[in-house]
Amino acid sequence: MMKIDLTVTVTEDIRKSLADMTAAAQIPPYVQFGHLGTHFDVMDKKFPLENTERRGILFDVSHVKEREIDISDITLNKVTEHDFVMFYTGCLKENTFGTPKYLQTPLELSNALITALLNKKVSMIGIDFPGIRKPAEHPQADQYCADHGVFVIENLANLDELLAAAKGQPFLAHTYPVNYEGLTGLPCRVVAEV
Repeated sequence: MMKIDLTVTVTEDIRKSLADMTAAAQIPPYVQFGHLGTHFDVMDKKFPLENTERRGILFDVSHVKEREIDISDITLNKVTEHDFVMFYTGCLKENTFGTPKYLQTPLELSNALITALLNKKVSMIGIDFPGIRKPAEHPQADQYCADHGVFVIENLANLDELLAAAKGQPFLAHTYPVNYEGLTGLPCRVVAEV
């Protein structure tokens, strides 16, 4: 077995850069902490302990650049109930986490793809970019998923390594969010076991 850490390493430079951006936008430090690095937006839902270990499946959608990632870009019949479905776009590999270029990526999942995953009753959706929908639709998309018992894990790292190691096969995904109350986002440690 091989373990691959899928968690963004938050350096002091990244933390300072994001602190400056959030201060300029008048975002309180406790909100910044919850959304720093690999995390999920809480959306008034408690992370069930059953989600700490899930069957993971990773789709390589790095060829999609100028449009939404859609159902036709994945093999949906590979997805089963309770899966942690991840999408590798290369965004985090190509751009430093927290930089304006990273935060302004046009990448997003189509509404049809999100609904198809919810209909499959997955547990989690993981991405290597800032949100499953563009900023104006980000909170509503996360809430829609949360209302269906699905958590969206943002800013996954090292998905290229996982892609090479998993070779299209499922793997075991371990996800451990910090156990804090009252935050709008919870940082997570995510590790794949192949």
